[in-house]
This record gives sequence, structure tokens and C-alpha cells, in this order.
Amino acid sequence: MDNYTQGIPDVDLADFTSGNAKQKAEFVQQLSDAYKNIGFVAVKNHGVDDELIEDLYTQVKCFFELPTDIKQKYEPKDLAGQRGYVSFGREHAKNKNEGDLKEFWHFGQYVEDQDPIHEEYPENLYVEEIPRFNMVGKKAYQSLENTGKMMLRAIALSLDLNETWFDDKIHNGNSILRPIHYPPITEEPKNAVRAGEHEDINLITLLIGASADGLQVLTKNNEWVNVTALPGRIVVNVGDMLQRLTNKKLKSTTHRVINPPKEKWGTSRFSIPFFLHPRSDMKLDCLETCISEEHPKQFNDITAGDYLEERLAEIGLKK
Repeated sequence: MDNYTQGIPDVDLADFTSGNAKQKAEFVQQLSDAYKNIGFVAVKNHGVDDELIEDLYTQVKCFFELPTDIKQKYEPKDLAGQRGYVSFGREHAKNKNEGDLKEFWHFGQYVEDQDPIHEEYPENLYVEEIPRFNMVGKKAYQSLENTGKMMLRAIALSLDLNETWFDDKIHNGNSILRPIHYPPITEEPKNAVRAGEHEDINLITLLIGASADGLQVLTKNNEWVNVTALPGRIVVNVGDMLQRLTNKKLKSTTHRVINPPKEKWGTSRFSIPFFLHPRSDMKLDCLETCISEEHPKQFNDITAGDYLEERLAEIGLKK
């Protein structure tokens, strides 16, 4: 296992998906160690095509270059930001009042079977001005969803669960693909940063690169460490739902996106995380195998849907 950057391990998903039994077991152990210690890994051979990632970034940049009044056509006020455009400064970190210095788009689930969960989800919004935007977004969404399933299979084994334990819980889950634009900074930002320190809500997050530095994670030693994407890697981190399920056995690490040095204020930053959510009825009750006298149960029982509602209110997307 190579060092990725300071304290961020590098793992090879091909060891798990196509390796022999020894390679597969070693991958599961590497992942378990990383998620207990720092909550982040860099993943190579992740199965998301490089050309698809490049194409997605191209489409995303085209969208954010549209005039503000055009983008706001795709910002329905009744969806709590769960589909379409979310305008600059609308979201903030938990327990913060200042809006983050970003705007973003949400692609949601594509239910293509007869699953009645389709009724729970709003439709994805189609951007008329950019013909390939939705097609490329859907392809990336489904590719990242598959990679996330493989990562969760390894996580299941690390928890002594059946390898496919998560499969039915994430089938047609409430996952979100979020292309983010951090615009150039034009004036002293007071207390606001591009993304305030936070933990992700979901099971795991898959981040396909970023166009500039800025992502930092908080280590066990209370030190902020830079995470800079290497070619061919995606960063995969634990979210609060998985931390909750495992009674903090796996760590949802605090992270943030800091503002660039003043000489780089005039540059944009782009980032595209995929937030892998389960179905709303999944129980996030702490696993019995993660509870002991040394580690008593730390969370109340709750479903993923109810937990998401709580968190959307905390970050300002839902009243």
C-alpha cells in the first residue's frame, strides 16, 4: 500500500474485484484499517472510465458558465435542493451561519425497474441549453454507484457481514451526484470558506478529482492534512450513516475546502462528489457486532430517511 498524501492510504480496487483470495483479503484489511484511523482512502483501478470523468467535467463547466438567470430556472424551491441547481451560498455547514462559497447541481437516482420507490424521488431536471449534460451525468452516476457497491462489499466483509449485505439496501438508493463550482473570490470573504468543516451525511462518498487544491481532512491528532488528487484515483470516505451503523467503529472524518491563497482568488475550483445513500427505509441501528462493554451503543435507532431529513434541515437546504 503506497502513501497517497500525508496519512491518506492508497488502495487498489482491482485486488478486491479481480484478485485472488489473498489479494482480496488484504484489500479488505487495508480498507478496514484506513477507515478506522482516518476515514479516507484513495482508490485506483476503480472502474470509472477516465474519458467519462473528463467528459463530465467538460459538461459541468459548460453548465456553470451559463448566466445566473438561466441556472436559476433549474432551482425548484420545493425540493430542498435534492434535484437540479442550488445557488451560491445557499448551503452551509452544520452549526454555521455563513453560506459556503459554492454553487452546485444534483443528479438523483434513476429507477429503471418496477420498484415502487420511484414514487419517493423527484424527477431529474433536464438542462435544455446543454444537450449532453444529462446523458453524461446519468452515465457517471451509474458508474460511480457500481464502484460504491464494490467498496461497500469490501466494507461488509470487514465488519464480518455477508459480502452482499448492503446490496439490497442501496438498490435504487437515494444517492446524489453533486458537481460543485467554487467561483472566483471577488472580495474578502469574512468568515466564509468554500466548504466549511463538516462530515458527510451518507454511507460513503466517492470524489472524482478536483480542479484545484483545497480539500483538507482532520486527523486524529487534530491536524488538517491536504488531500490532492493523483491521476487515476478517486477519494472514498466514510459518511455519518456508516459511522452510525458501525457505532463509530468506522470513522466519518471532518473535512473542509479552504479558500486559496489571495493570488489565486481569481480562479474557479470544480469538484464532483457522489454521495452514496441507501434506501430511506434502511435501519441505521448500530450493528450488534459493533457494540460491547468497551464500546457501548452511542446512537439512537433511526432510519436513513429520517436521519437525512434531520441533516438537510441542519445544513439549510430544508426548513
